[in-house]
Amino acid sequence: MRLFVVLMIAFGAALPVRAAVPPLLADAIQKVLADANRWAFTQTIVEENGKGEETKRTVVRYDPSKTYADQYVVLSVDGKPPSESDRSKYRRRGERRGERMEKAESEGRTDTVGSRQSLGELMDLDGATQAAEDRTSVMFEVPLRKEGNKRLPPEKFLVLARVNKTTRAFERVEVKLREPLRAALVVNIKSGEGLIEFKSVDPKFAPTISRLEGTGAYSILFIPGGRSYEVRHTDFKRVKPYAERFGVQIGTMQAIDF
Repeated sequence: MRLFVVLMIAFGAALPVRAAVPPLLADAIQKVLADANRWAFTQTIVEENGKGEETKRTVVRYDPSKTYADQYVVLSVDGKPPSESDRSKYRRRGERRGERMEKAESEGRTDTVGSRQSLGELMDLDGATQAAEDRTSVMFEVPLRKEGNKRLPPEKFLVLARVNKTTRAFERVEVKLREPLRAALVVNIKSGEGLIEFKSVDPKFAPTISRLEGTGAYSILFIPGGRSYEVRHTDFKRVKPYAERFGVQIGTMQAIDF
């Protein structure tokens, strides 16, 4: 069920685009990367069970210009002030992010080897093909790479990315489970979908992620279950990434994730 873990953005250096990548898709990728990790925002995370009943609502302020320990500040949980445990959880999330970034920097890497793989890092951009087109946009089907993929079996998931023809920027990225997937001997994932939506915050910059959504149905020992979440980003503010002060560049494609 890691497909439905909420994204926390971590971007860095521009992606080297190879000739085989469709030009429109390549432009969209480069625009996201050029503007990566430069927005602070308030994140509202709403989780629901398989019956559509809200189980948790968390509001977090994310600011990549602050020290790692202070980048994620929980503002409320279910409408109440956060507990010390809540604050510690998000403080530790920022610290772990900093540890990963510094480790990768010391090893001369721009990926996140050894941590959870993001959807973006697993996308095989060279293999992308045009799936549909209308007056304003082009939809690309992007395969997932097999080598080193420990998270999303390529044959089980469909990835679609829609790019606007005029702005040459992403409008949305979708992930769908093609067929049931057995994640463990007693866990069967029956269905799953994820969505990332982009919007323009400032016309001077590329569109950024504004909403994420994920749903899934599963069974454990034949007992059905399900969950879903929606994450909305609001109150954007342009900032300078804290890591930039030290020349750190990491997580080239981490921002495209659920």
